[in-house]
Amino acid sequence: MKEEDVARVYKALKDTDLATMEALLKEYLNEKVPPIVILNKGLIGAMAVIGQEFKAGQVWVPDVLLAARNMNRGIELLRPELLKNRVEPKGRIVIGTVKGDIHDIGKNLVTTMMTGAGYEVVDLGTDVPQERFIEAISKGHPDLVGLSALLTTTMLEMKGMIKAIRDAFPCLPKILVGGAPVTQKFADEIEADGYGEDAVRAVEIANRLISLGGEK
Repeated sequence: MKEEDVARVYKALKDTDLATMEALLKEYLNEKVPPIVILNKGLIGAMAVIGQEFKAGQVWVPDVLLAARNMNRGIELLRPELLKNRVEPKGRIVIGTVKGDIHDIGKNLVTTMMTGAGYEVVDLGTDVPQERFIEAISKGHPDLVGLSALLTTTMLEMKGMIKAIRDAFPCLPKILVGGAPVTQKFADEIEADGYGEDAVRAVEIANRLISLGGEK
């Protein structure tokens, strides 16, 4: 794909023009562009640009979520071709908002950005107790677990959650924490493997933890 092709996908995602985006992807498939190239350079590449714009304050959360809707539709269109070629995700991530906290906007944004970056994400939702995280990790064998909290009271739940996960799975997975009240200092205190200040940074940390075998 040429840069102008990526720009066309980017514009369709950002303008939330679902019909144009679908037509573009079908056009590229008809031109025999490999689906993995369309995914990585087109959808994921365009979403990465939108993520950087969000980080710079040029677009807002609703813009990112709407773009993600189109991206997810694009992934669904590509899925049959991707399955034929056995395209594997970059890694698997289990994410959820900790017990006692029902806020999900930040978590949803991180889920969107992780999916856009090529990860398979299992979203457990909000108010998730330790038992559900343990069960999901046991079943899915993720490379990374993401814990989210929006309240100073519920972020304290992360400490017990991390201990429970480490007791059950001493070697893996790696644990990433984030949320409005969470800081790097707090993440260090509860011995998390990484701290995502925002959705874009969360993806960057996930990439590093997974690609480097978990080294901080």
